[in-house]
Amino acid sequence: MSDVKGMSKRAQKAQETRRRILRAALELFVRDGYGATNLQDIAAEAGVAVQTIYFVFGNKRTLLKELVDVTIAGDDEPVATMDRPWYTETLAAGTAQDMLRAYVAGTTSILERVAPIGRVLDGAIASDPEVAALWPHDADPRHVVHRRTAEALVGKPGARAGMPAEEAADVLYGLLSPELYLLFVRERGWPRERWARWVCQTLLTQLCSD
Repeated sequence: MSDVKGMSKRAQKAQETRRRILRAALELFVRDGYGATNLQDIAAEAGVAVQTIYFVFGNKRTLLKELVDVTIAGDDEPVATMDRPWYTETLAAGTAQDMLRAYVAGTTSILERVAPIGRVLDGAIASDPEVAALWPHDADPRHVVHRRTAEALVGKPGARAGMPAEEAADVLYGLLSPELYLLFVRERGWPRERWARWVCQTLLTQLCSD
């Protein structure tokens, strides 16, 4: 019994160390940029030895990959977006209108987290082309999620008649993009709530019947 408890404490400590490193990496990458931040900086910010970062993540590229994945998910649980409760509940909505409202709410929360790291990732790819190889090139993961959403949406009562799923997916992909979110919220100073209202109403107009 004592061994089990001891392992549990070690696991909890390891998880907290991992989270502390990720928080430090996020702060420094956003503040100073990916290229200007080294692992020694992150280790100092996280209060760990640099060897710990190598042991946990391997290198700076894989640390960035983990940071992006955790930021999108909102936690470090190994659960894909389309398997998360908020998403499955969204697809179960009775009408296209209710589904869009729930989808905008969930996606806006993701955009709020992802927007700052998106610029970091763009800079990282520009300075280190090998970073791009960390993600699959055969399909854009974000478009995959929007396509699955669109396929469910066009079959709901209240969806615009004759709207192809591919077109609906492109509308979702464009309007619920990190770039557009940053343009309105960061550049134009819109509050998050105003953004959510606007994009929801725009999507309802585009994808639902009158």
